[in-house]
Amino acid sequence: MTTKVVIEAFDRLLEQKSPEAFAIVVLDNASIHRSALFLRKELEWRAQRLYVIFLPTYSPELNLIEILWRKIKYEWLPVTAYQSFSSLTSHVLQVLSGYGEKYRINFV
Repeated sequence: MTTKVVIEAFDRLLEQKSPEAFAIVVLDNASIHRSALFLRKELEWRAQRLYVIFLPTYSPELNLIEILWRKIKYEWLPVTAYQSFSSLTSHVLQVLSGYGEKYRINFV
């Protein structure tokens, strides 16, 4: 993943968004989101009603994908899943396809 890839994704989002609508995207503080190139584009996006909001630094508890990945990595994947890339891919896809039914996160 690079800054240029993220910028391209945001530009595509703008192509699909109607001009009168606005969009808010919440990002973590990865270096690709904080690069000079990205921050210059952020000003351009604001003019088109696309707003970027950053999570507080060091707050994985606010980033839902971090919570999901932690559960997958430490609880739902067997040790044997790490034997090869194809095994890992297969196991991760199996977990993701069962998410919501077999695999759940209880936030209570």
